[in-house]
Amino acid sequence: MGASETRMAQELQLAPQAVRDQAAGLAAPLAVLIGRLRRRPPQVVVTCARGSSAHAATFGKFLIERHIGVPVAPAAPSIASIYGRRLELDGQLLLAISQSGASDDLITLAKSARDSGALTVALVNAADSPLAQNCEIVLPMGAGPELSVAATKTFIATLAALLRLTAAWTQDRDIAAAIDRLPDRLDAAGGLDWSQALDAFAGAPSLVTIGRGPTLAIAREAALKFKETCNLHAEAFSGAEFLHGPVALVSNRYPILLFMPSDETATGLDRLAMDLRNKGTSLFVAEPGEPGLWRLPAVPADHPDTDAICLAQSFYAMAIRLADMRGTDVDRPRHLTKVTRTT
Repeated sequence: MGASETRMAQELQLAPQAVRDQAAGLAAPLAVLIGRLRRRPPQVVVTCARGSSAHAATFGKFLIERHIGVPVAPAAPSIASIYGRRLELDGQLLLAISQSGASDDLITLAKSARDSGALTVALVNAADSPLAQNCEIVLPMGAGPELSVAATKTFIATLAALLRLTAAWTQDRDIAAAIDRLPDRLDAAGGLDWSQALDAFAGAPSLVTIGRGPTLAIAREAALKFKETCNLHAEAFSGAEFLHGPVALVSNRYPILLFMPSDETATGLDRLAMDLRNKGTSLFVAEPGEPGLWRLPAVPADHPDTDAICLAQSFYAMAIRLADMRGTDVDRPRHLTKVTRTT
């Protein structure tokens, strides 16, 4: 089976349409949620997620803190599922994110948070899942069936749904307009050619991915996808955090993939990129501009938050080709199943 014939590739191509279609299914529950949030604004948002959904939660944290000013913290589900401790969340927002909605620890935490008085919201692809049934409000991401083990269109759809939540909460017309333009931009992003990085990545013993602001979540998701689809170890860092120790790893043995944001954080990452090149690393930067030896193409900048989502779409397309080069089956990663049950 060629790379373009895999389920992962086929589902990736469906991501733009999923984003186009999800607005109708989200309109009513979003209206209910925003009404609740305005009547009783939370002082904190707590997220609950695993795997790719946890990286989506990182994106949600950035959006809510950046545009709304409410602090966001990830919960440790084991506090409820193993230790039996209830968090004091009366009046706060618990946002559980999951494709399947079937992980026992997420369900237990959602139940506990609801019992404590939190407003519980499930952002799920399976709107009839146990997690959805145990939350007050269900936000359907509307991605449709995803059969490949590695999440692609559900991740993209989750990011778009979080952005729709942010636009509704803030009544930000610029964000809403950027979401309307996003599907066409995703179509373009999935067709970009990142092949100049393939040889360096395929032969590396390990990789580093870097992002900041809206692209930190993308860097974390990329590191996971390198592992699960390509059997290739990768670690993700914030560009700022990378300087606090991990920079000691820099050498020409470990390629670095940097997801350049298009907002205010780009200035610092530009400086970091120059420093890394001076240190002799094999650095690839995904950003708009003329493609070069070290620059991976990105769609022209439009809005920083949707620009980041487009980088994820371009990365997925490259990861499928990289897995093919390395002889791994992206649809059946070893030791993994589509639904992961944790307690």
